Order: sequence, then C-alpha cells, then structure tokens
Amino acid sequence: MYILTDEALITEFKNTQSTALFGEVYDRFSKMVYNKCYSFVRNEDEAKDLTQDIFLKLYTKIDSFKGNAKFSTWLYSFTYNYCINYVTRNKNKKYEQRYSTFYEYEHIEDDAKHDTIDNFNEKFNYALSQISPQEKSILILKYQENISVKKLEELLGIKSSAVKMRVKRARERFALHYNSYNEKELLLKVS
Repeated sequence: MYILTDEALITEFKNTQSTALFGEVYDRFSKMVYNKCYSFVRNEDEAKDLTQDIFLKLYTKIDSFKGNAKFSTWLYSFTYNYCINYVTRNKNKKYEQRYSTFYEYEHIEDDAKHDTIDNFNEKFNYALSQISPQEKSILILKYQENISVKKLEELLGIKSSAVKMRVKRARERFALHYNSYNEKELLLKVS
C-alpha cells in the first residue's frame, strides 16, 4: 500500500474534497495541533475544543496552503495564529505558564535568586500576567518548545534579527515585571 506524503495528501484532498482524505489529515496532525493548543490554554477540554475548531477552520481554509513550506510547518503556524487570536480575544482568561527559562538569570535581582519556590511561582505568574500574549507565545516557542530562531523565522514570517529582537524584548519585559513584583506587593499592603 502506497502512503501519500503530507503535501500529496493535501493536494489530493484539495482536488477531491474527500472526507476520508481529510480524516487522514486529522489522524496525522491532530496530536500536534492538540499539543500546541494545550501549551496555550493548559486545560485538556479547552485544548480539545480548540483542536476541533482549528480542524473545522482548516477544512474551509486549506486552499490557502500554497506549498511554499512543508504542510506541517504551515499547519503549526496556522494553529499558533489561531491560538494567539483565541487568547487575545479572551483576555480575562487566566493564561499562565511556568517556565523559568523565560528570563536570563542575570536579569533577575540577586535577592530573587534566593526566593522560596512559592514566592518564585507567585512572582513568575505575576510577571507572565503583565506581558502580552504575543510575548508569552514567543517565549513559549523559544524556550518550552525549543524552536530555533531559524524555525521561528519561518513560522512567524519575519527575519531572524526580528525574531531575536522580539525574544530579547519579551525576556526583558518579563524580567522587569518579575523584579517589580515586590514593589507591587508593598503598594497593595500600604493601600
């Protein structure tokens, strides 16, 4: 039995609109899409719902895949953009990630290096809540997903210097909020 490449499968689906072929697309890529959705929302049910939404949208938008990149790369970018839009639309949603590699250690004040785990988590979550979904996302892609600058360049459609600048700015903004946490805490106690 001959197995179609991803790109051939997409071309065949676009030509025939066969639900069986789209089922194959779903089988091949649903786990990747789910994992990306889960990294944004950190909730299994919500990630499953987002995955279904993405595949429904993909069914109608698949003609926008032109074959300039691998389909898996294009779908990853499609999923990433969908999740960014979802998170942005739901600003009141608690969107927390705990990845200590988001900031460079030297950007954190010396006393922070001796924080208790609970205090660290509280400050970490506070800093994450203060940066934009786009900043969170680029940090997740770079540090949690371990995606290279070259791959980020491809996914985001920007030059490597722009990727590096976005990562640098996001890390700096995260560190600024992390370091300002004690000031915020003092202001709350005084008021």
